[in-house]
Amino acid sequence: MTALPKRLLIANRGEIAVRIARTAREMGIEPVAVFAEADAGAFHARKIGRAVSLGPGSPAETYLSIPRILEAARQAGADAVHPGYGFLSESPEFARAVEDEGLLWIGPPASAIEQMGDKLGARRRARTAGVPVVPGSDGSESSDDELLRKAVEIGFPVLVKPSAGGGGKGMTLVEEAKHLPEALEEARRVAKAAFGDSRLYLEKLLERPRHVEFQVFGDRRGNVVHLGERECSVQRRHQKIIEETPSPALDARLRSAMGRAAVEVARGIGYVGAGTVEFLLDERKNFYFLEMNTRLQVEHPITEETLGLDLVLAQLEIAAGAPLPSAWGAGKIAPRGHAIELRLYAEDPRTFLPRSGTVLAWEPPAGPGVRVDAGVEEGSSVGLDYDPLLAKLILSAVNRESAVARARRAIEDWVVLGVETNLALLLAVLASEDFASGRYATDLVSRLPPLEDGPVADAAWIAAAVELSSPRTGSAPVARSEPWDAGTSWRVGA
Repeated sequence: MTALPKRLLIANRGEIAVRIARTAREMGIEPVAVFAEADAGAFHARKIGRAVSLGPGSPAETYLSIPRILEAARQAGADAVHPGYGFLSESPEFARAVEDEGLLWIGPPASAIEQMGDKLGARRRARTAGVPVVPGSDGSESSDDELLRKAVEIGFPVLVKPSAGGGGKGMTLVEEAKHLPEALEEARRVAKAAFGDSRLYLEKLLERPRHVEFQVFGDRRGNVVHLGERECSVQRRHQKIIEETPSPALDARLRSAMGRAAVEVARGIGYVGAGTVEFLLDERKNFYFLEMNTRLQVEHPITEETLGLDLVLAQLEIAAGAPLPSAWGAGKIAPRGHAIELRLYAEDPRTFLPRSGTVLAWEPPAGPGVRVDAGVEEGSSVGLDYDPLLAKLILSAVNRESAVARARRAIEDWVVLGVETNLALLLAVLASEDFASGRYATDLVSRLPPLEDGPVADAAWIAAAVELSSPRTGSAPVARSEPWDAGTSWRVGA
């Protein structure tokens, strides 16, 4: 193992930047934030302390600009870069540029990112590793006629997907052959605008699947292990809002088989560091490779809570050349209890369209087994240029029933004023019979009854009265709008 870095540039914003900085400080590494000029007052820039401006411009000109990020690293005197998730975290060009600059890259090799970034290529590699994939096209079909013949062969309904895509962007459900040409045209347009790559492929739509992912880690000696699974089936717009571990869908045999498959996929591309192999599980408990995310996941805290680990610490040590801990490979590490993560979004809980404004009151829940990873605080401005994730609520308890009860109490205690959020939707999921039973699938949100206006905690009324009766300074709340389809906005995506 080489020496750990002394100064770490965190090429991200929001809650993940703050979370990485905490671990860096505990390891004796100085964290440095970056911020766009319009984002100068952001929570992460103030919380981390030392921060370097990326200058003016849109997210594409700042947080997504490789030259500006590298210049910020030079100004800070950083010797390492952590990309977090989203933004440039899965850009092989960024990984190579960081290493060419002589900096330590806290992530997998660029070659691994490249191999898994192409969804068609990832499917081929999974098959090579002996891992089943969802029936679909293999990339040899490019014309509408060829894709139509393939769709008829695998059977409707099918999903049209961008080969370079992720996070559901550009994905279209087609239920009849007559709608396929229009869906292909629209998907190519979105894929070209969002990813610079118009290639598409088809996948057979699995009826009521579950979405289960495995946390993998590799070191520079060729060792690869998995650290268990996370259930990610509670989704809206193909994006996760609630995750839990262990998955209530898996027994010991299935967990072992899926874990082995995840390790084989990662080992086959020479993977190093933290990654996630994602699967779909059908109603007959057959599993299929979906994709691999070559970065830290949004939902990594629930794995940390059940295993007693710090995955960011492991990322930093492995990037510096340390081997995987021997206990991981020997199978001595096992989950304790149950953990659930709920994502708090600034959005309309009925339409899922993003919202903006100023956080007038912020009172997160607390207590045993309650962790909040936040990217905002009271007074924070929430705009529309970035992903609408405000914070993550992580609950842990001795068993699933206790964890769900703790989650419901914590959601009811959470006071957020000034910005509309999805708290009501999260509570509705937790209260549903499907979720309580553990027998749910990716259609759970669509099966919920229409949301009603729920009771507001007494604390919310008190906070609102205080805020409205006190003179406030600073800028007014940003006007509400709903540019969900704007191609410039960054999305967490997984």
